[in-house]
Amino acid sequence: MIRPAAAQAAIVPLLLLAGCSGLLRSNVPPEQVYYLRARMAATANAHPANLPAVRVGRPVPGPGLDSSHIMLLESDRRMSFYTASRWPAVLHEVVEELTVESLRESGSWSDVQSSESAFPAEYVLQIRIRRFDADYETSGAAHASAPPQVHVVFDCTFGRRAGREVISTFVAEGSAPAAANKLSDVVAAFEDATNMALSSVVTHVADAAAAAGQKVDSPVTSMTR
Repeated sequence: MIRPAAAQAAIVPLLLLAGCSGLLRSNVPPEQVYYLRARMAATANAHPANLPAVRVGRPVPGPGLDSSHIMLLESDRRMSFYTASRWPAVLHEVVEELTVESLRESGSWSDVQSSESAFPAEYVLQIRIRRFDADYETSGAAHASAPPQVHVVFDCTFGRRAGREVISTFVAEGSAPAAANKLSDVVAAFEDATNMALSSVVTHVADAAAAAGQKVDSPVTSMTR
């Protein structure tokens, strides 16, 4: 116990000197963390209590989207991100949580599980995140101060867990303009576009599962001569 205490005693004067000399000062702005809310309400064509459990697989991020950065597209096909700001987790974790929340809120499923769940589910939804960006290149922005158009695109595969039978593949997308070229307005546009895409996901998988269930439950007509 003597050596660590001695080492700590020696470090304190060095820290004081560093503080006096300005070595601990930084002009880097503090990092801001932004989150998105799922705003999915129960849909009119929901199938309450008569669909089994569904599991949301870990979404697969497209190139450049495997991070917690808030991505943007600029002219000349340049991809960048907003500095000193980020999502609360890497993007695929954010999308997974929002998808699980939206499916639960829809009221169509007996249970909705995340990719980390240990419980079985009859259906599986896999999402690939193709786009999740603020687009300054094609939004009609004539200069850097113009607000961007936010694009969210999910490539989805839905099927049965047993036998890995694919029932449906589809694209769910949403877009929303930012009210102003401020990060708070851009994040609000991300929330609008994401919920638009998730609304499509919720409706599509519920209808596909209901159709698949009716097909399985329907008796096969016997053929007689």
